[in-house]
Amino acid sequence: MNISIILASYDSGHFHGGCGQGPDALISGGLAEALKLAGHDVELRDIGKVVEDEQEREIGTGFAVCNAVSGEVRIALDNGRLPIVLAGNCLTSAGAVAGEGADAIIWADQHGDLNTPDTSTSGFLDGMALATVLGLCWRRMAAQVPGFKPVDPARCVLVNARDLDPAEKELLEKLPIIRTECPDWAGAAAKLKATGAERIHMHVDLDVHDPEELQANRYTTPGGPAPEQVRTAMCGLAGPLTIAGLTISAYDPAFDPKGDVPPLVGELVVDLLSTMEGR
Repeated sequence: MNISIILASYDSGHFHGGCGQGPDALISGGLAEALKLAGHDVELRDIGKVVEDEQEREIGTGFAVCNAVSGEVRIALDNGRLPIVLAGNCLTSAGAVAGEGADAIIWADQHGDLNTPDTSTSGFLDGMALATVLGLCWRRMAAQVPGFKPVDPARCVLVNARDLDPAEKELLEKLPIIRTECPDWAGAAAKLKATGAERIHMHVDLDVHDPEELQANRYTTPGGPAPEQVRTAMCGLAGPLTIAGLTISAYDPAFDPKGDVPPLVGELVVDLLSTMEGR
């Protein structure tokens, strides 16, 4: 398979800070080499520094990153390549969704990312990432991302979200979002397929993992699946569905002193691609 790995090295408006160091760390940890060894043709693309802003405004910069990623994703698809975005922030998936013209999303994350400016108690933009993709907030900003169309909540699968704010829990009771846990992915895949979704974006925030098994960043909470369970679930979901692209986000190498994360991400992506090729 022809692959385009797109690096978006921002975290909360900061270039190469915090989780913004994750994309480079995944590459230096052998991700591209693992894909090449598995027989894939791999090119690396880097959006670089997209905003010259000494104040590093989180909101403006976050959506500027989405704009840049949307363009890179479209280039990849036009060249017959599957786009894999390595991102510091989850919001970056809005750019990938836009570039792919995705009409559905699989969101694996320990958090719901379903807050809005009206419900957030922290003001953390990434806590509103999935809400943005679903058109629940930041509509004007998202509309400026080339190709962006909000995803219908009925075409969203939320995987292993265990750390939810009260407002997110209330919202999930109202929206038709498909919720699942890693061992029970089959029913979620069938429900999503039944919606008629044709182009599905897969988003994996690495803090979905049990931090006792794999710690990706500072935001992890106890519980969650082991890496092999995440791999099984993501491959199980990808099997019957059409995956248009992949985002892997929120890896801060400062919380992974032994470098455990990159090889496991390599195994995840290699297995995913094998599943997609075998459809």
